[in-house]
Amino acid sequence: MNPIEQFKAEVAENIRQISLDKDVHALSRIWSRETNPYGYTYNFSFLGRPIIQYPQDMVAMQELIWKIKPDLIIETGIAHGGSLIMSASMLALLDMCEAIESGAVLDPKKSKRKVLGLDIDIRQHNREAIESHPMAKRITLIEGSSIDQSTIDQVHALAKGKRALVVLDSNHTHDHVLAELRAYAPLVCQGGYCVVMDTVVEDLPK
Repeated sequence: MNPIEQFKAEVAENIRQISLDKDVHALSRIWSRETNPYGYTYNFSFLGRPIIQYPQDMVAMQELIWKIKPDLIIETGIAHGGSLIMSASMLALLDMCEAIESGAVLDPKKSKRKVLGLDIDIRQHNREAIESHPMAKRITLIEGSSIDQSTIDQVHALAKGKRALVVLDSNHTHDHVLAELRAYAPLVCQGGYCVVMDTVVEDLPK
């Protein structure tokens, strides 16, 4: 086994082992519970926009985006827009890397890679900040409930023929997430992912 493959195998085994370690699980639950009152996930930003994510999740998401190389990232839940900005910037990096590899001239205006953000309530100050950001040309915003049929129809139309990655991060109740899964999981490309964020809510006090 060459050194690169050996390292990948070691990482996979580390992940497998830590998934079995109940002490680590308990410590993680304690850490999440104790940092939550301090708004831990509210304390980070991405390219100037609050992202409201765990940094570990941000790193994991860029790994998935690099692996999948999607044409479209669909995100339910916008808040301040930091996650949309991060996704858009990763798609821009994909375009840049592909241009470097092929020797082509990079033209961002011709890129097929886009981010689609859905939210039942896009606050005006957040909309203005997102739409004035350098990554804005890669982002489309849809205001409406992610589980309303009219919203679902819009998303399916925009996703047609696209290699899509789906991220669910809006209302975290069982019924709402289940409805989102039924609506958007079928759009996930082969070998892709439908990521359900904030499942940590199951381990937090009521």
